[in-house]
Amino acid sequence: MPKVSVEIPQELLDDLNKHVGDNKKFVSQSDAIRTAIRKMLDMMDEIDRRHGRLEK
Repeated sequence: MPKVSVEIPQELLDDLNKHVGDNKKFVSQSDAIRTAIRKMLDMMDEIDRRHGRLEK
């Protein structure tokens, strides 16, 4: 799997980390970020679909 480096504001990382760890929503920061990207892309596809900009 390719690796990507990003810079994010500390407050965003702090908020993300509240949801990462044992008995939390995500097992790792990578898991949380992958999930967020998938959700964002699904939302963008739906918007494009509604506007006729996405092939079916």
